[in-house]
Amino acid sequence: MLRVCYQDMIPVHLGVWSNAMNAVDVARKYFDAWNSRDPSAIVATFAEGGTYMDPASGGALTGQALTEYTGGLFSAFPDLSFDLVSVSPANDGIVAAQWLMKGTNTGSFGGGPPTGQSVALPGADFFTIEGDKIRSVQGYFDQKTFVEQLGLQTIVQPYSIGPVSFGDSVYLQLGNLTRPGAFSITSISVRSEEEVQEVRGYSQRILQELAQMPGFISALLARNGHRMLTTTAWENADAPRQLLQSSAHKEAMDRIFSADFCAGFMTSVWVPDRINALWVRCTTCGQMSDYDPGQGKCRCGQPLPEPPPYW
Repeated sequence: MLRVCYQDMIPVHLGVWSNAMNAVDVARKYFDAWNSRDPSAIVATFAEGGTYMDPASGGALTGQALTEYTGGLFSAFPDLSFDLVSVSPANDGIVAAQWLMKGTNTGSFGGGPPTGQSVALPGADFFTIEGDKIRSVQGYFDQKTFVEQLGLQTIVQPYSIGPVSFGDSVYLQLGNLTRPGAFSITSISVRSEEEVQEVRGYSQRILQELAQMPGFISALLARNGHRMLTTTAWENADAPRQLLQSSAHKEAMDRIFSADFCAGFMTSVWVPDRINALWVRCTTCGQMSDYDPGQGKCRCGQPLPEPPPYW
């Protein structure tokens, strides 16, 4: 006859349930730290060497790297918060959580200016918990949804097709329609995505200073893999010398000449040999007219629309 001793079984089941509840409590403490917007409190929920990773983190983060990452998010989204949809044990020491991240982008994010847009981003985290500390967090969310909620473009394109490679660009034009008298060109080859982000940080600050410089017309920044290019249009060849007094430009040059940054770079100033006419289409007769000789009038006698910039 088989005899089952229920009294012997109860402590075992209670012990498993107790451990599961403790793991859930650790996960909840982690989200409380996020909602307090305290990077050090977040890091404190991890065991020594514990790692965090999500689609935007660029790999597993721990310690100081995680502090900087979370601090950057709070700078970009000062009101960042997580609403927990569900949190439950998935296995011994494993916890699964669904959440809704909310926040408004009022600070610089990813090297770009704030968009002012609010996000309500669903996602999930899977925790590995040891005792009362987190060994790892693996987060998941839809990056396309995230950037579109921020009002940013989502472009899907190949890295290359044959000899043609693809990248991204940024253009700054403040309405100066002067015909360019010079172009400054900078090319820098970096070695990693970390260096890409560092260059973008300097570039953002340099653009802000460029916008205040007399003689500045426009700037076009392009990135293709680990090759980064900047072409700036100026009214004359002396105007680019102002960059030598730019604090952000000085810091960037010091960084380039440091012992461990980038693979190579080049700067130059080019003076145009010939810039042809700026042609504008008349909205009355539909013909192209040279904007300058007619002083803004078409050959049909009607005013031409506002011309686009030369560069």
